[in-house]
Amino acid sequence: MDLPNELVREVKLRAVNEGKRLQEVVAELLRLGLGQAGSPPAARRGTIAEPFFPSVADAPAARMSLAELTAVEYQALTCEVKWPPLFRPGI
Repeated sequence: MDLPNELVREVKLRAVNEGKRLQEVVAELLRLGLGQAGSPPAARRGTIAEPFFPSVADAPAARMSLAELTAVEYQALTCEVKWPPLFRPGI
């Protein structure tokens, strides 16, 4: 298929901006152009639904500053004490 360069460039940019493969975007646009209902949009690759680690709303980490969270993470990563499973200091 021979398409104008500007059109191909626009479709490629749309694919990048939407985090989809070029093939997926072209298929969606063709379906739209033909008036056919397409499949539901796929989730963007590289995204994570939040919260990634579900927790209770009043968890201590929810009230900590970024500096405090970083300090706790550093402590957990550098601590040589073997913590019991499922226990992390300060969280």
